[in-house]
Amino acid sequence: MDDKKQSAEQVVRQHVIWAVGAGLVPVPVVDFLAVTGIQVDLIKQLCTLWGVGFEESTGKVWVGALTGGAVARIGASALKALPGFGTLLGGLSMSLASGASTYAVGQVIMKHLEAGGTMQNLDVDEAKRRYADAYEKGKDVAKEAAEKRARGGDGSSEAAPAAAPEDAFAKLEKLGKLRATGVITEAEFEAKKKSLLEAI
Repeated sequence: MDDKKQSAEQVVRQHVIWAVGAGLVPVPVVDFLAVTGIQVDLIKQLCTLWGVGFEESTGKVWVGALTGGAVARIGASALKALPGFGTLLGGLSMSLASGASTYAVGQVIMKHLEAGGTMQNLDVDEAKRRYADAYEKGKDVAKEAAEKRARGGDGSSEAAPAAAPEDAFAKLEKLGKLRATGVITEAEFEAKKKSLLEAI
């Protein structure tokens, strides 16, 4: 495996770990939005690796097209609104589905970029077929990521203090506003975002 492909695989697996954690957020819909944001960020980082211009609006369209609106994930998210067992079952279902979906998105975009693709020329029909195939393998990858998180290994080189997922995403939203107003730089935002996501 060449260096670029190896780096891309590491980026994908790190985002799967983040998505598994985000899927455990106990607040319905917030978890769904957080996972979508993680997947868009995954596309951005892969584009950077291949030197392809990234467009956030197109990245969101790609995520929506590939995941088909994520009906299953929304269902798992809605389960969390039920007290007790519903919250537990919904969290676990959402967590694994989020990780599998993120893995599949990463694999599809990697293949697209490896073939010389750009943000303008994704074959959506072909990409959906690849996504469906990769999603099945992604279930196993997500389970491994969940087990890794349970053992305390989040894939980061340094242990970050544990944070409640909802707190982390609230902080992330504030950071986004600070970046938008120019209070912090893009580099500062990315560094803080990484540490927040690794902490959940």
